[in-house]
Amino acid sequence: MSVAAALAIGSAALSAQVLPSAPAKGFGGGITPAFEGWFDNPDGTHNFLIGYYSRNTKGEVDIPLGPNNKFDTPNPDQGQPTHFMTRRRYGMFMVTVPKEFPKAQKIYWTLTAEGKTNTVPFHMHTDYNITPQKSSEESPTREFNTPPRLKLLANGPVISGPFATLAKAIERTATVGTPMPLEMWADDDAQFSSGGNGPMNETRPILVPIVSKYRGPGNITLGTNNQVRFTTVSGGKPLNPYSGHATTTVNFSQPGDYVLHININDYSGNGGGGSGCCWTTVMMKVKVS
Repeated sequence: MSVAAALAIGSAALSAQVLPSAPAKGFGGGITPAFEGWFDNPDGTHNFLIGYYSRNTKGEVDIPLGPNNKFDTPNPDQGQPTHFMTRRRYGMFMVTVPKEFPKAQKIYWTLTAEGKTNTVPFHMHTDYNITPQKSSEESPTREFNTPPRLKLLANGPVISGPFATLAKAIERTATVGTPMPLEMWADDDAQFSSGGNGPMNETRPILVPIVSKYRGPGNITLGTNNQVRFTTVSGGKPLNPYSGHATTTVNFSQPGDYVLHININDYSGNGGGGSGCCWTTVMMKVKVS
């Protein structure tokens, strides 16, 4: 049966959604879509920012497009993932609707994993309006945190904000057995949102990159230890502007069409500390021969 996520009214949209209560487990847990909030585009169209919560702490899950992974829109494929990582993943993709889309109208994403079906609605309720390019609260310096600025080529375009979609995906090619180089340059204001404007209670990197499979027939591995980190070029302390550079490779286990997802979390951490900002996402389509 379908279980709709309960939505609690609150000022911070990221903390407003109350996900269905169920214990986490290593493997075999359900996965629930998550509504991060909505915002407008300059042309009047509207975006729903969407993530998910996997109750699996160890096992990653593939759910192909179809009855177990669909939107209730005319096209059930709205660019959602078919590969799901562990735990809570914030703002992985956007769904854009026309400017004429009624505020009370809803679209639904349904996921079925391990025999458990969860369906969540997305709509333009005033309390879920967010500003993903600017934090909803001040940093300790009284400035407002903004997302990291990412480049995938040294002289390439700057990408900033959680605006990844398949339509805007970067395209590359690769070969099974030959590592595909992946290089990233990132700058950040090193501001942060802590929920109370106080200092962080933990030490963490200024920027944390997460490169994962989003869609694809096989598995991927990164570098030699399946991890990627930024090397500091300048800065490195909270509230001091930061620049970093990362180099890794991506290996594909079998040929086919893949989508990689790149997420850069800033010092606020996963989900931006509940502020609706500030992380940056990119999708990359890779045709592997």
